[in-house]
Amino acid sequence: MKTTIIDYGAGNIQSILFALSRLGFEATLSADADEIRNSDKVIFPGVGEASSAMDKLKATGLDEVIPELKQPVLGICLGMQLMCRSSEEGNTDGLGIFDVEVRRFSQKVKVPQVGWNTIFGYNSSLFNGISENEYMYLVHSFYAPVSNDTIALSEYETEYSVALQKNNFYGVQFHPEKSSKAGAQLLKNFLEL
Repeated sequence: MKTTIIDYGAGNIQSILFALSRLGFEATLSADADEIRNSDKVIFPGVGEASSAMDKLKATGLDEVIPELKQPVLGICLGMQLMCRSSEEGNTDGLGIFDVEVRRFSQKVKVPQVGWNTIFGYNSSLFNGISENEYMYLVHSFYAPVSNDTIALSEYETEYSVALQKNNFYGVQFHPEKSSKAGAQLLKNFLEL
């Protein structure tokens, strides 16, 4: 099985590679459109700011490649947010895979939300073997509101989508590679889809 991590200069790539290695899986880091298209699984990571990350995707043409992928694709953190229609962060147009507008948490709460938070309300095989109200590790100032594509929830100021799914596209707001056994289980579930 060939797993590719999309390399566009906006990721915490090493921790994902280590997490996959601990599970007995290897992955290739690539920005090559053909290599990404010919992979069995694709991971779309992201840490940073939405508008500059989208600029990097556009500069390489990956903004047109990603939405056309047919194999399972997992967006992580900013990767998930970029898969949405738009983001309030930098008034950014996203890839439009999920019909959701990413919003900023209000001034009433400390941002970014950093640390462990419970997730619940699972509605996908991505969460097989993961207990309801499991803790996952999050670092984010923006969130995806609840929508038709929501497959798991969390709560910080408001209930929001901590995971999304549409067809072959999956997204998680938390960092599975930093979320201990539960995060490892989710990565394993994705790789075994």
